[in-house]
Amino acid sequence: MKKLFILFLISFASYSFAQTVNDVPLKDIDVDYVQIIGTGRSLSTKVNVEIDFGQETKSISFKNGTNIKDERGRNMKFNSMMDALNFMSANGFSFQFAYTMNDEKDKTIYYILKKNK
Repeated sequence: MKKLFILFLISFASYSFAQTVNDVPLKDIDVDYVQIIGTGRSLSTKVNVEIDFGQETKSISFKNGTNIKDERGRNMKFNSMMDALNFMSANGFSFQFAYTMNDEKDKTIYYILKKNK
């Protein structure tokens, strides 16, 4: 019984309770600026949101290092880019400016945010 309890404590302690990007908790991203990138999801009203803060990502990886992960390590889903901006604001970032890029398939929206000091 003690072994089971100790195993439970170890797994509980290693469980992340914060949203992360590339395994870095949002509150621990130590940069002045981040870029969030929003793209539409096919057959869905939700948007894909990625964050670029200059992190190094592996070119061949099963983990996408730019998506925001929830407490369980799953990609977070946002209802809109305003939902994502409100989320980032609640996590200590403020909006600076935005721009869009259109290609043949879809429109991508880029937002530049500054970390509040």
